[in-house]
Amino acid sequence: MKDDFGMRIGIGYDIHPLAGGRKLMLGGVEIEHEKGLSGHSDADALVHAFCDALLGVSNLGDLGEHFPETEEFEGAAGIDLLGRVARLVAEAGWRLVNADCIVHAESPRLSPYRDRMAGAMAAVLDVPADRVSIKFTRGEGMGPVGRGEAIAARAVVLVTAAGGGGER
Repeated sequence: MKDDFGMRIGIGYDIHPLAGGRKLMLGGVEIEHEKGLSGHSDADALVHAFCDALLGVSNLGDLGEHFPETEEFEGAAGIDLLGRVARLVAEAGWRLVNADCIVHAESPRLSPYRDRMAGAMAAVLDVPADRVSIKFTRGEGMGPVGRGEAIAARAVVLVTAAGGGGER
């Protein structure tokens, strides 16, 4: 099959409520905070959004299809799921050009973790860290993010055909 341009763009989104008694994981990095994200896995909203963007751009469905809420994936590390998604995307004939991500969180302050997050996700994807951009914004008091009840993330990815020239 031949693509006209050999490139595709995908988008992913995830949101999880904050809860006591859990570690806060974002971008594969443990963040110091009194609450963590609640979910079946480690609830890493940033990695989950990234996974969904990669799966979607490759026409491989979504995170829930590949990693359902079963005992097998209970407590699973999002960064490990990203590694599995990276293999699926590569097998489908695509490779990451770059990703642009944004985390919506009222607290904690996340900018000190930016480089570690980008590095952790890039390492799993086997790309240079400068291909993974991460930004942060607050909810300014609006909605569940602004009230400090949840953290959300969005990811946009650009992939190219692994063979170059649009052939897969």
